[in-house]
Amino acid sequence: MSILSDIPILSLILLAPLLGIIVLLLLPKQRSSWMKTTVVITTLVPLLLSLWLYADYNKQQGGAAYDEQYSWVEVPLNKEVPSGVSEFKFTFQYELGIDGLSLPLLLLATLVSAMAALAAVHIKKRWKSFFIWFLLLELGMLGVFLARDLFLFFVFFEITLVAMYFLIGIWGYFNRERAANQFLIYNGIGSAIMLIAFVILVNTAGFRVDQVGEQVSFIYSGSYTDIFRNMSDASAWVNLTNEQLGSINPFQLTDTMQWVLFIMLLVAFGIKLPIFPFHTWMLKVHTEAPTSIVMIHSGILLKMGAYGLLRFGIMLFPDQARQFATVLGVLGVINILYGALLAFRQREFKLVLAYSSISHMGIVLLGIAAINEIGLQGAVYQLVSHGLISALLFLIVGSIYERTGTTELQELGGLARSMPFISGVLLTAGLASLGLPGLSGFIGEFLSLLGLFESHRWLTAAAALGIILTAVYMLRAVLKITFGPQREAFGAFKDARLIEAAPMIVLLAFIVLLGCFPSVLTDTVQHGMDKLFGQLLASRAGG
Repeated sequence: MSILSDIPILSLILLAPLLGIIVLLLLPKQRSSWMKTTVVITTLVPLLLSLWLYADYNKQQGGAAYDEQYSWVEVPLNKEVPSGVSEFKFTFQYELGIDGLSLPLLLLATLVSAMAALAAVHIKKRWKSFFIWFLLLELGMLGVFLARDLFLFFVFFEITLVAMYFLIGIWGYFNRERAANQFLIYNGIGSAIMLIAFVILVNTAGFRVDQVGEQVSFIYSGSYTDIFRNMSDASAWVNLTNEQLGSINPFQLTDTMQWVLFIMLLVAFGIKLPIFPFHTWMLKVHTEAPTSIVMIHSGILLKMGAYGLLRFGIMLFPDQARQFATVLGVLGVINILYGALLAFRQREFKLVLAYSSISHMGIVLLGIAAINEIGLQGAVYQLVSHGLISALLFLIVGSIYERTGTTELQELGGLARSMPFISGVLLTAGLASLGLPGLSGFIGEFLSLLGLFESHRWLTAAAALGIILTAVYMLRAVLKITFGPQREAFGAFKDARLIEAAPMIVLLAFIVLLGCFPSVLTDTVQHGMDKLFGQLLASRAGG
């Protein structure tokens, strides 16, 4: 028996940023060095706990040993009670859990947050407010990947939205307010759609039946466990009369209603992913957010969209996902080609990376569209890989901008002479982004395309064209920055400082680790996503 199963490890991971916020509130605002040290230590605690959890993860139990569930408030429901039903009540729950889908993303979130905290020590104004919002953002991200209650998930999801709005709007660059407003509008619409879908899900499948003798109690909650069981196991409904069924399920989860919910969740999380054409808000964020925040946005927040689509869209509605797979594949190919072509056209490196993110999220959609074990593993692998690579690339961009004051490709060049370390890391990160074997980018792309090839060969061929375009635009940008003639002023620039080099080395080490030893991630995903694979196989057999 693991020692972690005896302690609330998931709550401790969530508690660390909250304690950091309390400490920051108590520190005088003049003590900037104390604040910076506090936020770095605070982000390292969840990282260390997540690493411990990842190493201790029991693949056979699927993470069940670490689950936490507590009832907060029970509210009686004033509903007409049919014969044989003793009571209706709604329970607000604190429910946390992990599995092979959420654990890798949890580790990614803690790792990128810790590296972004090191990048954030150069913030020049309102340190106290910045670091409080920063830790609040981390709290929201960790909660999203740990929550197993729909309403708790929604609360954490909204915390990230509010924190990002202020972090962009106050500490961003020249058009920061416009970028923050676009972020809030688009993501607010997505959140509203998601909340409506969640409310319908709770009303139709979010209940637990407690039966003692002939007395039946219906307990509503947002428990993902209850909803998943009710939608995947018909035995939960067998002993209910039509009168009882109508009383607990006013919407009647018909096939049409399931399609409506699936499309709503696809749109809600597709905005976050983002799926074309819901991508325009993301471009502003990538170019206007400060370095540490865009590292988190590209490295983690975009992955929350894919995570939500997998967790709620695919796992709860496997039959709809299977029938919609071709459309998802087409959307993925559009993302890949659209992002790659426009990345090639850009003259500003931040925009190159922004469109590159759109293209790489298309690969995630292809893995999901495969609707098989290989493709879904590839989708999760691509999420983790791109999170590491994009965070590293934007960290490098921030270092270059701090020295040169520009990220325009035409104004950069020859940086390898004065900044060989930064240039070398940039070249390696660029090679990882284009999918060079031996680096993490190759594994995610290969598995996603291999899974899709079984059922959609033409889509796979079209997606492969996008991979070729990725090599073109990425090498063009990286080589333009690092080689060629150097501007005279650039010769005086110093290479990376220790506080910059440390996170670059750590992120690069994980990229190489996953590229050379993919089983470090695939074993956890394979053993931990049995529920998802089982749902999809059952759906395919039933279809």
